[in-house]
Amino acid sequence: MKAVKNLFCAAAVALLFFPAFAGGSKDKAAPGNYTLEQGVLKVGTEIGYPPFEYFGEDGKTPEGFDIELGKAVGAKLGLKVEFVDTAWDGIFAGVDTNKYDCIMSAVTITDDRKAKYDFSKPYIGNGQSMVLLKGSTVTAKTPEDLSGLQVGYQAETTSDVYMTKLAENGLKFKALEYDKVLNVFDDLKLGRIDAAVADSLVSVDYVNKPDSPFVMAWQGPADEFFGICMKKGNTELVDAVNKALDELFADGTMKKISENNFGTDIVSSVRK
Repeated sequence: MKAVKNLFCAAAVALLFFPAFAGGSKDKAAPGNYTLEQGVLKVGTEIGYPPFEYFGEDGKTPEGFDIELGKAVGAKLGLKVEFVDTAWDGIFAGVDTNKYDCIMSAVTITDDRKAKYDFSKPYIGNGQSMVLLKGSTVTAKTPEDLSGLQVGYQAETTSDVYMTKLAENGLKFKALEYDKVLNVFDDLKLGRIDAAVADSLVSVDYVNKPDSPFVMAWQGPADEFFGICMKKGNTELVDAVNKALDELFADGTMKKISENNFGTDIVSSVRK
């Protein structure tokens, strides 16, 4: 999903404060031992990537899978949660410069990232997909068939990496890179691009909406996994977050969060 992004751009940060639910694990470490601020878990997220993170109908309240996950993890740790809305191209820099404790923003776990950051256990699997406009004259069945067409995807993501590899292998198409996945689907709806390539979990949300103008033309296998990203060496936070995730899977909370946002359980398989 959100995959290979620029790690060095300055983060555009706006703080949004939301208390997590009270309660949590009895044997957790004392708040403040592994977070930047005592009693608070600061979470970096790009609020513009539905269904994982987006603003609700009021245009101010963050909603989505990762938002619910962040609140649930905070509750298990006995910490309040502050969501820090950050542009994706600066989101990793925010961890480096202590803007927040972790990132929950559909972050794909990759070898390159693991060399620079610590990750939680995976909490959901994902693959790539290709979406067309209903009634489109495009006959492509897979991304490999998009020769000569205008293809949109979010820059610095696994979709970007996927299409770049196809281009390096000889596929000739016009690439249109966007800052946000929202804009990719907006332009597809307006007919400004021929096809959109995006994470399957994101595309499913767009395709399954009532009266959706989109159709899923191709869906690849789940070959990447999302995790919570943390600063390298903060083993106490990593251990605490992993324990919280274990509990959330065990007590059915993760399944409930999945059903709330996708209408079905697409998380339990990562623990089998």
